[in-house]
Parts: sequence; structure tokens; C-alpha cells
Amino acid sequence: MTCADAVTNAPGQAVHAPGQAAQRKVGPGGPAEDAALPERKGERTRRRILTAARRKFAEVGYERATIRAIATEADVDKSSVIQYFGSKQDLFREAVHWQIPHDELTTSDPGQTVENRLRSMLDTWAADPDSPMAVLLRTSMTSDEAAELLRRHLTVQVTDHIAATIDAPDARLRAALFSAIMMGLAAQRHLLHLPDLAEADVEDIVRIATPLLRSLIAPEM
Repeated sequence: MTCADAVTNAPGQAVHAPGQAAQRKVGPGGPAEDAALPERKGERTRRRILTAARRKFAEVGYERATIRAIATEADVDKSSVIQYFGSKQDLFREAVHWQIPHDELTTSDPGQTVENRLRSMLDTWAADPDSPMAVLLRTSMTSDEAAELLRRHLTVQVTDHIAATIDAPDARLRAALFSAIMMGLAAQRHLLHLPDLAEADVEDIVRIATPLLRSLIAPEM
């Protein structure tokens, strides 16, 4: 990454007056630690921009969010946002990117795997209104750009992966139905706040939904 907070300076470099020798202050951890400081500062700034972008996209949607507004939210210059991410489209794609930890959630028991996925989604991915998944779900309702991104992401992250684990001729349809039910639960509970779902205990949702979802991914059991 090539971003320092000062746009005109490269990371780790200082500007000196003509004829003035560069003097480097070495931090308490020595030269190696000191050399890493600009990168760590850059990473902090980058994360702050991403967090601000998610809030702004969630608040006003993809179309109405501007780089200037996101920069103000992150307390950085507009030029810094452009330097880190290039365009609003690229910033949006990175801000709403989420990766499902399939290996952590999958077990030899399909029922337990379903339960793990349900709990993770209901307690973590969708529950935080500023999480990448929640922001992408919300913005997809008003933006063609976000809707297309969500379609591609769900196909790769859910349908492709789940279908590969199903031993049945209609594996992709079963995986698509699995995805539709999961996303429907997330949207109706956390975005639309339908009373019966929004007020339900997670344990009750898991208890009732697990057998249905298990029957989709393990039809022979």
C-alpha cells in the first residue's frame, strides 16, 4: 500500500529543507519498529475510512453517499480517500466485502453445521448494523450496483460452496434455497424488523429453522 497521511510524502519519508541532512528519530524498539510506524498509521487511517464508509453507505445508500461526506465522517481529506481506494465504487466494494469462515463452521454433522451458520449470522454478521454484510443487504434494496454485488457475493460465498457439499442432482437449487432462507432471516429480523422475527429468541429460531435447512443440504439423512 502506498498511502501516507500526508498525500505528497511517501510512507516513511520526511521532507527536508535544501542542504539539510535527514535526521531520523529511532523509536524505543529500534530501527525495525520505527520503520513500521508509518505503515501501522496508514492501516489505522485505512480502517477508519472503511468504518466511516460503512456508516455513510448504511445511512444514505450507495448512490447518495459521496467521497467528501465519507472523508468528513472519517476526519480525513477527500484526497486521502481517493489515494487509499481510488473511487467510490472501489471503496464500496471493499467496505461491504465479507468472507464466510466455512472451515470454522463446517463439521461432520450437517445439523451442527447448520446450527453454527445460523448462530453466526444471527449473532454476528447480520446483527451489527454497520457490518459489511448488513450494509450490503441494506444498500442492495436501493442500488443496482449493490444488488449486483450482493448477487455475485452470495453465489460465490454461499451457493457455490454449499452446492459442492450436497450429494444430490439438484444440489445448486438446494444451495440457492438455503441461501434464500438465510438471507431472508437476516433481512426480516435485522433490516425490516418484522416483529415475530425481530423479537424472537435466537434459540427458538435455531431450534425451528435447523431441521428445515438441514433437509436441504443433507436430503438423505
